[in-house]
Amino acid sequence: MAATVTVTAQDDPYLWLEDVEGERAIEWVEAHNKKSLERLTTDSRFESIQQGLLQDYNASDKIAYGKLLGGAVHNFWQDETHVRGLWRRASWRSYTASEPKWVEILDIDKLAADEGENWVYKERQCLPPDFGLCLISLSRGGGDAVVMREFDAVLKQFVAGGFVTEEAKQGSVWIDKNTLLISTDFGINTMTDSGYPNEVRVWKRGYPLASARTVHTGDLTDVGSFPFASHRPEGSVIGVVRAPDFFTEIVYVLKGDKDEEEMRELYLPRTISFKGIFHHNAILTMRESWRLKSGKTIPAGSLISVNIEDAIDGIPENSLRVVFTPDTTSAIDDVAIGQNRIFINLLDTVTGQMLTATESADGWDITPTDTPENGSISLISADEWSDAALINFESFLQPSTLYAIYRGSEPATIQALPDRFDATGMIAEQEFAVSKDGTRIPYFIIRTEGAPMDGTTPTILYGYGGFEVSLPPIYLNGPSKAWLEAGGAYVIANIRGGGEFGPAWHQAALKENRQHAFDDFIAVAEHLVETGLTSKQHLGIRGGSNGGLLMGAMLTQRPDLFKAVICAVPLLDMMRYHTLLAGASWMGEYGNPDVPEERDYILKYSPYQNLKTDTEYPEVFFYTSTKDDRVHPGHARKMAAKMEDMGKPVLYYENTEGGHSAAANLQQRAFTDALQVVYALQKLKD
Repeated sequence: MAATVTVTAQDDPYLWLEDVEGERAIEWVEAHNKKSLERLTTDSRFESIQQGLLQDYNASDKIAYGKLLGGAVHNFWQDETHVRGLWRRASWRSYTASEPKWVEILDIDKLAADEGENWVYKERQCLPPDFGLCLISLSRGGGDAVVMREFDAVLKQFVAGGFVTEEAKQGSVWIDKNTLLISTDFGINTMTDSGYPNEVRVWKRGYPLASARTVHTGDLTDVGSFPFASHRPEGSVIGVVRAPDFFTEIVYVLKGDKDEEEMRELYLPRTISFKGIFHHNAILTMRESWRLKSGKTIPAGSLISVNIEDAIDGIPENSLRVVFTPDTTSAIDDVAIGQNRIFINLLDTVTGQMLTATESADGWDITPTDTPENGSISLISADEWSDAALINFESFLQPSTLYAIYRGSEPATIQALPDRFDATGMIAEQEFAVSKDGTRIPYFIIRTEGAPMDGTTPTILYGYGGFEVSLPPIYLNGPSKAWLEAGGAYVIANIRGGGEFGPAWHQAALKENRQHAFDDFIAVAEHLVETGLTSKQHLGIRGGSNGGLLMGAMLTQRPDLFKAVICAVPLLDMMRYHTLLAGASWMGEYGNPDVPEERDYILKYSPYQNLKTDTEYPEVFFYTSTKDDRVHPGHARKMAAKMEDMGKPVLYYENTEGGHSAAANLQQRAFTDALQVVYALQKLKD
């Protein structure tokens, strides 16, 4: 194992800004917030933009998306009255009749007020088949670390003497009503270098957590080990997914007599993505091709099923079936498992299709679902106890429509979102740019049909390009919608590193090939200028998280190409990213800076190290969150401070709560979104 490179204050004079809650660092944050907010919030356009966005976010006619649990629909609702959110449920019948009769279960605003805590609701795990007992995860301020508490959804109260844990990055699932499988911070050597649980235990009701029996221990260099539970009509499967890195998985299931169960490994390739359990089969997608002992090859990108017992016995080929294999222009974007069918969300040239797969005597039958074309399909929820599903369709200019599917019926409309902006005279089109190595890169443009092609259109180009994340057409909202209403054009680049065309598209930008993603984005930007839509004086770029790294690379590699840069919750110091919070978990994507040959190629693009005093840079608007416990706010802080000391133009805003989204509620989201739009207007339109 490579030795970790130690960085001192002499090497990095801005190291003190990594002290998240340090007095000196917070003073720096407050001073920069004051300066940035004085400029942006006093703009005459800020208040109307913020209120327009907040009106959309709090609208009573929003679609109440729900999770299907045993024939009921559970919804988490936020509006101006329920800022932190309200958990409620309705029957399937009333929900699909578009007249849901909601039963309130838990009011997070009231809970936070009663307990004097800054609770942000994160998720719940409810035990089938009645889904009455639930494990609620609550975050203080919106970070990934949570407190887990047992809640009775029938009595609508926390269970006295029930399961409760201390705050940590953790996960837990039900084995039965008196037993949990839990991974959390149990003390020394139970959390990985990435900050996620490494140890999994069986915890029985009435016993202290410390006495829980350990059934799985991974390696400290793993991303983490995460429990799962599949409770279905045909039986339950409990297990652990161990992630050695972000793109490999080892699946274990709990087997044996009660109180003596042990984890048994499924002997499968590690380059899989585990999707769940269906009729005693593990459902998986393949990140790489799998050559079987028979000589047959399962192509990368395929969805397959393998009997669990065969996989435990080391003979997965005996029952392996290919459910579906995409062609060269398509990729599986999502999978959801119902009671008697599997739902497959397919992207074809970055637009959505919905397929269903049912078992047959000789394999799997694939049936297309009757949904609209030229947009995006989302799998909202599938019910493993009633064979119902909820799916959503939208496009850039067409609002979302929610459909229900029940027992193989064609989709029936439940609710359609009303227009949030006037799309009259607007068009959305797909174009292609050619990257440095000759690869054709698709991108979408949303603009007014009569936009003059003389380089004067204010344009924002958005990108991500990592972690298999696809960017299909979705209805414009938030800052993109406000930008379009202000007369700008909005562009989404489907660069390599994403999942738009399957595993190969993602893997083309991994580690030493990261520059491909950057070259793709540059090619799209240059194509926008060459075709006359915009010019360098009117072109801005926007991205967050891994997309924030993309923004940093654009800033340092092509500062001449852009007039404005919005860089959100970013990764920027790639020499230290693996030592900060969850950073070590992403070495499968970027590489390890402690390995000399990997350090060399990371150093070539690491934005923080590639700033130059003699280069003119466009003004950058950095924003992040103090409570982001995934991507360290030190990245944005240090980059901003270094640029300022070089005399480069910078705006910086840090929300003091909100986690990786940089917003803990809809009010904060509207505020942060409005800051971005005003900044872009000042730089690209004024």
